[in-house]
Amino acid sequence: MMTLTPEEWTAVRLSLKVATVAALCSLPVGLGLALLLARGRFWGRGILGLFVYLPLVLPPVVTGYLLLVLFGRNGVLGAPLAEHFGIVFAFRWTGAALAAAIMGLPLMVRTMVLSLQAVDHRLEQAASTLGAGRLRVFATITLPLAAPGILAGTILSFAKAFGEFGATITFVSAIPGVSQTLPVAIYGYTQMPGGDAAVLRLTLVAVVISMTALGLSEWLAQRVTRQIAGQNARAG
Repeated sequence: MMTLTPEEWTAVRLSLKVATVAALCSLPVGLGLALLLARGRFWGRGILGLFVYLPLVLPPVVTGYLLLVLFGRNGVLGAPLAEHFGIVFAFRWTGAALAAAIMGLPLMVRTMVLSLQAVDHRLEQAASTLGAGRLRVFATITLPLAAPGILAGTILSFAKAFGEFGATITFVSAIPGVSQTLPVAIYGYTQMPGGDAAVLRLTLVAVVISMTALGLSEWLAQRVTRQIAGQNARAG
């Protein structure tokens, strides 16, 4: 039977905490961006999409360095946040959550955009014709129909955040119990003599958690596909 050491459990719990906070805090931001990209008609929409999806193609270390420049203790935003509000991200678990949120945001937004674009506009128009305002149409028609895709995007963001390494180690280092997430711990054990057993144990945990999250996301994506097919069949 596989038994994790207290240090390994700490890394697992910290990763789950970081990934959960990252996904939940990204949710309102991701939904707002997805609405702008899916429904917005304004100059600069393409540029906004470029910045949203940029972390997907940037080396994670570059993202981590940019976070350090912006949110480090002497950073452009980090210094005033620390001085006036006592908020510190660098070398804290909150910084790991920030890095994970930024790395997972593009996947969340992309999934939400596709889900929002798949909502049948005729249903929204029918509700508007019956006198429903924009907010009510969004709350009673758009949001429920897009909910599986929104949830799938949140889970994908969680999975990405859970496995984030490059941006995290660059921004918050690898302080045990503070910023040493599971991927960072695995890397640390690979550099230690006799760390193979710990690497194997933590790798198995990472595979199980990641596969569970991806399986749930895929199931939700299939629900969206069936829902769209049902809408098209009724429309036909």
